[in-house]
Amino acid sequence: MKAKLLLLAFAGMIFSCNNFSNESALQKLPDLKEKQMETSEGFLSATDSSVSLNETRQEDEKSPTTPRQKPKPSEQPKSPNIDWDKKIIKTATLNAEVKDYRAYYSVLRSTVKQFGGYIAQEQQNQSAYQLTNTVIIKVPVDQFDNAVTALIPESERIIERKITSADVTGEVVDTKSRMEAKRQVRLRYLDLLKQAKNMEEILQVQNEINDIQEQIESADGRLNYLTHSAAFSTINLTFFQVLDAGAKDTTDPGFWKKIIIAFKNGWSFVGELVVGQVNLWPLWLMIIGVVAVYKKARTRKIKPVS
Repeated sequence: MKAKLLLLAFAGMIFSCNNFSNESALQKLPDLKEKQMETSEGFLSATDSSVSLNETRQEDEKSPTTPRQKPKPSEQPKSPNIDWDKKIIKTATLNAEVKDYRAYYSVLRSTVKQFGGYIAQEQQNQSAYQLTNTVIIKVPVDQFDNAVTALIPESERIIERKITSADVTGEVVDTKSRMEAKRQVRLRYLDLLKQAKNMEEILQVQNEINDIQEQIESADGRLNYLTHSAAFSTINLTFFQVLDAGAKDTTDPGFWKKIIIAFKNGWSFVGELVVGQVNLWPLWLMIIGVVAVYKKARTRKIKPVS
């Protein structure tokens, strides 16, 4: 009898251990979501993310009912080599008056090619007064200063010159760290996806994976933009040649000229009003006819007293 009781108790312990070890993927989602929120708010370095994941694994290993599993090589936290090189976005705005438009444009293209750059955008406008061209130039950051100096030689007249710079090193490092932390969380979700037991769990875990993947791709796009902007500086160049100085009329008219313009505008308005009234001649004929009939009818009703 005692042997049977011991056998039943042993079987019950095995059954309870199996039920606890087969924990569903949905029961693990809240803890992982909390870690994901911590990742999006506080992971400013890959080291922090590695520590958080190691603590999670240690808690799993301390559980007496959960079998100890060796982490897969793909799930091992990786500390990326952080690139602390300066990432500076430089931008120049130049405006110049040139003597010979065609000659300067030819020199411009050869100068840009000489410094390893390219023309990203170009817009040309021409009026009776001047011929203007607006060019957006991209040059390697190490050739930025030399290109700015060479683009407008001393023989040309500089109207405007403005240079700005922005240090984005911190943003680049922070974005890389966040991407690495998101990738680690994504690996945990993929592990949960393998443990899902029904379609509901699969869909819920897959939605979380898709959301993390979108965040990773967005951060990757921002990182590529910052890297390219820091590698190639931007020069906004506007140059023009005056074709006919007499065609420029930017002076503000004086008082008497304004009076003359006002008289002309008033006469124009009266003329337009008269033309508009003439256009309504059928209506005026109808009104005259109605008034004539009314007066005639009224005279018939009033007869002279004899």
